[in-house]
Amino acid sequence: MLDSVLGNKFGYSFRQPQLLQRALTHRSHSPEHNERMEFLGDSVLGCVIAKYLYSNYPQLSEGELSRLRSSLVREETLVILAQQIDLGSHLKLGEGELKSGGFRRPSILADALEALFGAVLLDSGFNEAEQAVLRLYVPYLETIDVQTLGKDAKTLLQEFLQGKRLPLPVYTIIAMQGEAHEQLFQVECAIPILKISTRGTGTSRRNAEQQAAQAAYQLLPATT
Repeated sequence: MLDSVLGNKFGYSFRQPQLLQRALTHRSHSPEHNERMEFLGDSVLGCVIAKYLYSNYPQLSEGELSRLRSSLVREETLVILAQQIDLGSHLKLGEGELKSGGFRRPSILADALEALFGAVLLDSGFNEAEQAVLRLYVPYLETIDVQTLGKDAKTLLQEFLQGKRLPLPVYTIIAMQGEAHEQLFQVECAIPILKISTRGTGTSRRNAEQQAAQAAYQLLPATT
């Protein structure tokens, strides 16, 4: 039975199975789909995560809490958690979405997980919905560094170098290819004092710099 299979992974058994079915139904499958539940679950998720971070990370400032919350409720994180419970295999999709691999599409997985949180709220109230969120998020939080979560590579690299009182990296465009509307940029990130030189490629200078900075940041532990 779908309820018991997903329930074992999700850690919750629905008293009203029709709510679960609605949460798992994409708009491509039926007019009775999960978008309104997604709206509800998004609000529950934001509130639960904000409350948890406020209570468990008293050392973080308001800005740091906001950054961390934004990173935790974004699509990329929701997809990771959805994959952990194999949510995609339980979704009810239209024929077109099934053929195109919709059960793997990040936006569909993220929306369905939020809808699932909303369904728990409707089924049992806020306390149960809060526990459903935390059952997925607390183990995930234990595996990550909250100080760096949500920061881009250039920021992390800059903060590291500033903390060591070292010169900031120099970014240089090495090459530009393609027509104006579809250019590719190749950028070098150089930190001479650490003998680090990396390159990144992207559809904009900013993206290329981020790629180069990420490569440089990954070299830091081996060079300091």
